[in-house]
Amino acid sequence: MRGILGFAVALLTTAVSLVSADDTSAALQALPKCALACLADGITHSACASNLTAACMCTDEPLQEQLTLCVTANCTVKETLVAKNITDTSCGVPVRDRGAAYDTATIVLFVIAACTVVLRLGFKLLVTRSLSADDYAVFLLILVVVPSVVFTHYGTTPNGVGRDIWTLTPQNITDFLYYFYLMAMFYFLQVMLLKLCLLLFYLRIFPSQSVRRLLWGTIVLDVVFGVVFFFLAIFQCSPISYFWTNWDGEHEGKCLNSNAIAWANAAISIALDLWMLAIPLAQLKTLNLHWKKKIGVGLMFCVGTFVTVVSILRLQALVTFGKSNNATWDNFPVSLWSTVEISVGIMCTCMPTLRLLLVRLFPVLGGGTKMGNGYYFSGGGPAASGKVRSSRNRGLRDSSSRSKHASTHPGSSVDTVPVKPTGIMRQQTFAVQFLSEDGRKSIRTRFAANNDFTRRERFTLSLYTASLFLRVSQIRWARRLRHFTFLASLHEVSPLLLRRASPPDKPTAKDSGHLSRLDR
Repeated sequence: MRGILGFAVALLTTAVSLVSADDTSAALQALPKCALACLADGITHSACASNLTAACMCTDEPLQEQLTLCVTANCTVKETLVAKNITDTSCGVPVRDRGAAYDTATIVLFVIAACTVVLRLGFKLLVTRSLSADDYAVFLLILVVVPSVVFTHYGTTPNGVGRDIWTLTPQNITDFLYYFYLMAMFYFLQVMLLKLCLLLFYLRIFPSQSVRRLLWGTIVLDVVFGVVFFFLAIFQCSPISYFWTNWDGEHEGKCLNSNAIAWANAAISIALDLWMLAIPLAQLKTLNLHWKKKIGVGLMFCVGTFVTVVSILRLQALVTFGKSNNATWDNFPVSLWSTVEISVGIMCTCMPTLRLLLVRLFPVLGGGTKMGNGYYFSGGGPAASGKVRSSRNRGLRDSSSRSKHASTHPGSSVDTVPVKPTGIMRQQTFAVQFLSEDGRKSIRTRFAANNDFTRRERFTLSLYTASLFLRVSQIRWARRLRHFTFLASLHEVSPLLLRRASPPDKPTAKDSGHLSRLDR
């Protein structure tokens, strides 16, 4: 902490004293005696001895270095901080404060993350009416994040995060380190739970036994890794309170190397992130999806790489962690990137469910229509071909129980029906699903015994009935529109029809001769 004196303590006070006699007297009285002695000795051996101006003493680097060494050797940590604060104020150095920005970012990110969790759990409860293990894990994670937000808003921010440590009171510094200790402890829990959410989600969607064994092994590793670092954060100092009281050099105790703990945690976390990203990407080829949807799923998984990038940025910010003489300022990037990492990670874990919610609200976002195994007939085609074709559906399989009743109509080859290209042609395209008699009987039986339907099935049937009603209305209006279009076309060709309907001219004698020859 004493190495903080790269700031020319006494020199800046003297600079202000030349500007105003009253300010000089107040500044000199506020300076610790050890700093005054260093000031007197430093000025007599500096280039500013003959030029006692603020500009000279605020910019004389050799004088600053000499005063730094002197104050570090002769003053306590608290006296050093007081001298630094007075000299910076006297020389007009602006006060740096990023605490408000950090507090705002923390609250905004938490609100967004909490909203995604609420949407996820609400969708599961209202639509699927069941919660899986990863849903419980993400709910527990957001509960563990709440204390960190409270500690940020009421603890680290009021006590100087994002500010220079010499602008704070000794009590502010102690309180800041206490809340920082609590946040570090909760951070290790949050990282463990965040990875656990993703791993449990992978267990739910990947049925392969080999993949599931890998996932279970990764879960065990993640839990052990999180628990070990959680207890390391708690008991890294002896006594525990030495973590937030050792800054002043007036207390006795010992601590583990906090830099080594932070670096080890960050390195293992990044390695696990990369491993967890490789598992789903390697399984994409086994999914029964169109290649476009595989790309979309892959991109959704790759969004998780942003969390890894944030972890790397946080690792870079840990270079000065544990060795800083300006803890409240230098730990700002670590605190900020830790908050971003956890909040964005929560959003990423909720993305698959949010996608289902968006597709349900806006079906056009879901891409192509998912079809069952039933037989579909498609009639119509381009005017040039003049053919009517029937084909089987090539969509995704429908795993519902009703799909087994769908008829597999024979004759899936292409059928052609010639159409005469004369007169007025009107082409229509149809899509009809044929349902076997067994399927219809099954549905009628279940309608008769309505108690067999679950709430979800009754809700689905209601939605299906409403969609049929809307479809019938759409077909009726389309027929009316086609009728009006046909009348307009008929109006345009009516002169041609009248001309054809008029009696033909009487054949001439020459024509009669030709006809008589043809008759013969």
